[in-house]
Amino acid sequence: MMKGINASPGVAIGNVFLYVKEDLVVTPGKIEAGAVDAELKKLDDAIEKSRTELQALKEKTIKEIGEEEAEVFTAHMMFLDDPGYIGEAQNKIKNELIVAEQALNEITEMFVGMFGSMDDEYMKARAADCQDVADRILRHLLGIESADLSQVGDNGVIVAVDLTPSDTAQMNKDKVIGFAIDEGSRTSHSAIMARSLEVPAVVGLGDITSKVKGGEKIIVDGTDGNIIINPSDEEIKEYEAKKEAYAKEQAELAKLKDLASETSDGHKVELCANIGSPNDLEGANKYGADGVGLFRSEFLYMDAKEMPSEDVQYESYKKVLEGMGDRPVIIRTLDIGGDKKLPYLPMEEEMNPFLGVRAVRLCFQNVEMFKTQLRALLRASVYGNAHIMFPMISNVEEVRKAKGILEECKEELKAKGVEYDENIKVGIMIEIPSAAVTADIIAKEVDFFSIGTNDLCQYSLAVDRQNQNLSELNQPLSPAIIRLVKNVIDASHKAGIFTGMCGEMAGDPTSALLLLGLGLDEFSMSAPSILRAKKVIRSFTYEKAQEIAKEVLENAETQDEVKAILGKYLD
Repeated sequence: MMKGINASPGVAIGNVFLYVKEDLVVTPGKIEAGAVDAELKKLDDAIEKSRTELQALKEKTIKEIGEEEAEVFTAHMMFLDDPGYIGEAQNKIKNELIVAEQALNEITEMFVGMFGSMDDEYMKARAADCQDVADRILRHLLGIESADLSQVGDNGVIVAVDLTPSDTAQMNKDKVIGFAIDEGSRTSHSAIMARSLEVPAVVGLGDITSKVKGGEKIIVDGTDGNIIINPSDEEIKEYEAKKEAYAKEQAELAKLKDLASETSDGHKVELCANIGSPNDLEGANKYGADGVGLFRSEFLYMDAKEMPSEDVQYESYKKVLEGMGDRPVIIRTLDIGGDKKLPYLPMEEEMNPFLGVRAVRLCFQNVEMFKTQLRALLRASVYGNAHIMFPMISNVEEVRKAKGILEECKEELKAKGVEYDENIKVGIMIEIPSAAVTADIIAKEVDFFSIGTNDLCQYSLAVDRQNQNLSELNQPLSPAIIRLVKNVIDASHKAGIFTGMCGEMAGDPTSALLLLGLGLDEFSMSAPSILRAKKVIRSFTYEKAQEIAKEVLENAETQDEVKAILGKYLD
């Protein structure tokens, strides 16, 4: 048995398809000045071949999986046209007189390193996208045939170091029943694709590719993160029963889609989806989201080659609002800076980027950019139930400053006769301890709070959440975090406003019971997590949940003790 990260739930019992790619070895080389044009043409030819392949993969994915999943290949093709990427490789050929494969490899290493160092899990995953595109081009430059996942047989469990979008697009989706991956996290492409295909997956296994052979029997338990290689008859029987139980559970969960998000005694909450683009609405609606608790607007900027205009942003916000009808949509203003950078927005290097010019702080230093986004949000607000949320707020002065700029935008639109929702709700993310501690002061200035537990844990516990060596110290259910969350919720209710949560903690069933008892009003999470959270909430009375939360606050002194109390009731 091996233990990894439970990336996509369920049980698969099948046969190993060992997918190991041939290494792409790039040998440095110099060229003569007169050979530059020929080398540039070699690179251009490889890019055009890659473009043709990517377009075919995109069309295949649209047909077999869906348009949302195919968008990754649109992003890949954007790399092929990016002057900051391909253009720099061309410049290296011209200026340094090196071969095309070396130039591309050096630029790719820089880009992959930049993405890989970012705090945001979504952006970290873009490192794999960049490497995938580079590998495709390099194969053409080096004349190496690509590995082929279309050969997966029936009941195939793909065992690989990692999987890229190009890899998974080749698969016969009807034959693949699970993934077991050496690398990755819950936000890596392998994990995202597994959840999209709704096949069990375990990632972060370290070295499973060195421990299996093609054709061997394997069990993938994506719920608990376990892998069993060459299981015994008894183990197969055990996991067949677990697989059947999971299927029954999913069928039962599906019945909850159109039921209210409320406790058994009628206390209502909202279960919302986190999204990054209008394309994510399909999943939100599939799982019955009560709204969008976090629209990460920065992806509109990150996916663009230049600063998106007011009209471009307006159209995206409008599409999401129309797609959600009268359900609330909380749109977070630009959350960029520190380790998340835009190639077209110069920023100074910082000693401590997580404590530097980020999010609303960056917007205060680029007021016109900020106002462009706010005007787009206001214009789109007439098409639905829009809420504006400012991230990285540390004190009430910043709230007042942000609201002042928003008022300026309202006046500008009013002077031009442009309509907007004059009663649009305005809130902030609570992710800095100072904001959590002074929530009673800030609550007087806003319409809602949304707790970002990922950063709140990082800042409160002084733990870099990307540092694997400190993973045991990153404890969302730490009594310290629980008390901060309770303080925020209590302060909001006293002021007559609501508190939501959009960090990973909101989508965890164990945490959901505690958060319900603490009085959380809105839970926002990845769409597939909604029904399981709804099951937990509908299984308890609000009074019982409050009693459990009180027991945790009074008796639990460690995260393990918190989990023990919650587990007792959830079991």
